[in-house]
Formats: sequence, structure tokens, C-alpha cells
Amino acid sequence: MKLFKCQACGQTVFFENRTCEQCGHRLGYLPQAKQLLALEEEDGIFTPVTGKHLKFRFCTNAAQDACNWLIEDSEPDNFCAACRHNRTIPNLMANDYLARWRRMEFAKHRLFYTLIALRLPLDNLVDAPESGLAFDFLAEAPGAAKKILTGHDEGLITINLNEADDALREKLRTEMGEPYRTLLGHFRHEVGHYFWNVLVRDRDRLESCRAVFGDDRQDYAEALKRHYAEGPPAGWEMNYISAYATAHPWEDFAETWAHYLHIVDTLETASAFGLQIHPGATKNRALHADIDFDPHHAASMQELIEAWLPLTFAVNSLNRSMGHADLYPFVVSAEVTRKLQFIHEMVHDRPDAEVTPKEPPAEDVTPKRRGIFGRVMGDAAPEQPPAQPPAPPGAPPVTEPPAEPPPIIEPPPQEIPPPPPPGEPQPMRLGIG
Repeated sequence: MKLFKCQACGQTVFFENRTCEQCGHRLGYLPQAKQLLALEEEDGIFTPVTGKHLKFRFCTNAAQDACNWLIEDSEPDNFCAACRHNRTIPNLMANDYLARWRRMEFAKHRLFYTLIALRLPLDNLVDAPESGLAFDFLAEAPGAAKKILTGHDEGLITINLNEADDALREKLRTEMGEPYRTLLGHFRHEVGHYFWNVLVRDRDRLESCRAVFGDDRQDYAEALKRHYAEGPPAGWEMNYISAYATAHPWEDFAETWAHYLHIVDTLETASAFGLQIHPGATKNRALHADIDFDPHHAASMQELIEAWLPLTFAVNSLNRSMGHADLYPFVVSAEVTRKLQFIHEMVHDRPDAEVTPKEPPAEDVTPKRRGIFGRVMGDAAPEQPPAQPPAPPGAPPVTEPPAEPPPIIEPPPQEIPPPPPPGEPQPMRLGIG
């Protein structure tokens, strides 16, 4: 993530800022330009202080203070490049769902910042009704028998709203033995399954991917059951970025994909701050780095790794000085680097990339992948079908029979949501249509 400055006064501002604290100008993010613009308003239309001929509107979700992205005034869509992928959001008048959904959106917008910067294909349900990328943010009622699984199904990513509860997420992280569990991490992992479809399966890269990550045709449900029953194999750290990556080749790919996005985004932040890592106690070049490049356009994975290892050594040491756990509690082994290289070459669509296979893949016909692929919310492997199968554009989300849908509230930015009404929350549609 880069740093931004207010174009009106020069004050440093950040990606989620809605207003410049120094001069008071409204701020809006323009994804195609990768710029946070200082704006002036006239009759609901916003113009940048540096370009009066340009006209913009805010995304509809800005009314909920869940988005600060801009849309060109000439565009017909009312939702920005990130929010138009929403299929279902929770009832914003129930409990603290508005606050949780905002946290979800902050993480999702950071995800889209990187995906757009990497110029990855991002069809939504309007572009591709059968396979577009879409999100269901679903609330699980306390004590409900039917659990909501965070996972992926042919482009539809379901996120349990409970993940936005810091205390509950930390409890789950501890129970499941995970060194790292964040909202942004969930988004990066689940979108990895989507890009396996888009960049591997649909682009005839199955054989080369199997040579690196293993044969994805093994039974997924059985593999996940085995993982939760037996845990990862001994010595897994030499070949996988996380214990969960050992469960199945699809999970290995998604975990590696997530870490590629971790690396790219964090290195851009380090570059924006002009970080140089030169520990005085050692001349080992592997622990020295000047991070002064754009990682979205790195020539090779090796360039990223040579900056990443010194950076994580430094930030982990800083965290320990503050009594915190390591910021990046993972080991990037030679085998993991090889997998990251595959991701890097695929993202940048370089057909001449050479990756040495471990063993020749078996020949077979790959069935269309269906089902939930992602972490579960408890201690058992997922066995139920998706709670929310994709719906065609214009159709309402598939839910249990709802009560009369509540109106969409539109509080001004930063306003505390009204007290929740009694009754069970009902999903509502916001983002596609």
C-alpha cells in the first residue's frame, strides 16, 4: 500500500481517510489512477482540486461510511470497482452488523487495491453470471444450528460476519492452531481459489500447476477430514508456507497466493516509507535490503524475496521488543519460494516461465470444481453444501424466507449507527444490480 498526500495542502493522508484532517477537503480514491483525490463538491458532483474538468460521484456504499471510492460521473454504475462485487450484505440495522460490515469492507478494499494494481481479471456477476467474483457477507445468529462457513464456490466468496469480531476471531485462531488469522488474510486466501479457476483451470495451466502444488484431483473432502483428524505431516515446514496448506493442493495454492499478496502489498508500504534494512551486527547480505522499488512490477520473485526476508527479520524483531508475537510467523523455504515463483510468473502472464517439476503429473480429466473451499469456523471439516449458491444478476440472494426487508439506512460518514431493532437479522442485497 502506497502513501498518499492531500492534493490541496500536501498533508500525508492514508488509504482509508475520508477527509484531510489539516485542510478539511473531502477525499476519494480513484482506483484506475491509484490516487486519493482532494475534492470539491457542487450539487452532489465532486471535482478534484487539481482537475476541474473531471467529475466524479461516490460509490453508493459511501453513504454507510463503508467505502470512499469514486465513480466517473458518466458511468451508469452506482457502485465502485470493489463494491460492485457484493452480492449480499447483512441487515445493517441489526446488532453491531454495520460496524462489522465496515471492517469487512476496509479489508476487501485493500484486497482490491492490490488485485487492480496487479491488473488481474475481475469479472463480477454482471460481467460473468456463472463465474464472476462475488461476495456474500452473512451473519450467523447466536446458537444457530446451521453454521456459516467462510469459503469459496465457483467465484462466490462467503465470509462469516463473526470474523469481524476481534475477540471471536482470536479465539478461533487459537483453537485452530493458526499463527495468523485476519480479515485481510481471509480475503486473500479465498480469492486465491477464485484465481485458481481463472488463471490455472481456465487457461490450461493444470499440468504445470500440478507439477508444483501436487495433484488437485485427489478427493478434497477426504483430504480435509484427514487434515483435521491427523494434522500436518512431520517436517511440513520445508515444503509448505502453513500447516493448512498441507491439507490439499487447492489449499496449498490458495495459501501461497495469499502470501504472495502479503509480500507485494507490505513491500510497497515499506518502499513508500523508504525503508532500508542494514543491521549493524552482521554483514550477511541476506539480511540487508534497500526497499526502493514497486513490487507490483518486480522482474522476478527473487527480487521480492531478497527484500522480504530482511524486512520480516526486522519487523519480527520490532514486534518482540514490544512484547508481541512475530508479525510474520512463517518460514519461506526454498520449496515455498519455488511455489511463489509460479504464482509470480502466472500473475504476470509470462508463458516462458520455467519451473522444475517434482514429478510427472498423472493424466486425467479434471472435473469442474464445486463446493466450499476455505477455513471452517469450528473444529470439523466442512461437509455441507454452500449456504448461498450464486444467483444470476438481478435475482435476489438465496436465503431462508425473510421477513419484510428493512430499509437501507444512510447515516452520514462517521455517524454511530442507530440502536438495533429486535428480531432476527435478514440478509439484504446491496452491490449488484
